[in-house]
Amino acid sequence: QVQLEESGGGLVQAGDSLRLSCAASGRPISINAMGWYRQAPGKQRELVATITGVGRINYADSVKGRFTISRDTAKNTVYLQMNSLKSEDTAVYYCNADYIGVDLGRYDSWGQGTQVTVSS
Repeated sequence: QVQLEESGGGLVQAGDSLRLSCAASGRPISINAMGWYRQAPGKQRELVATITGVGRINYADSVKGRFTISRDTAKNTVYLQMNSLKSEDTAVYYCNADYIGVDLGRYDSWGQGTQVTVSS
């Protein structure tokens, strides 16, 4: 099983930057992809950005050009650099890992979430 620990959330002003980190621990056979999702009050959880083990990246249209996802494969850590933050980026941000377990089954793991609040 993979456990995810997020850090880096906080309260910032519009236009500021934040960097989120998510470290994966456990003994998976491999981690296929890691990514970030977010959920604002009263809304469904939505994809922010994902990155695969070979570096294929996908961004939500709303964050393209402002957010950058990166991954340190050796450390099983994924980062989300968020620049030019807007009030609409306010949400709880969740880390996700898509991995292969020791039983060769494919699993999904979620972090506890970290709050990002952007004041306008």
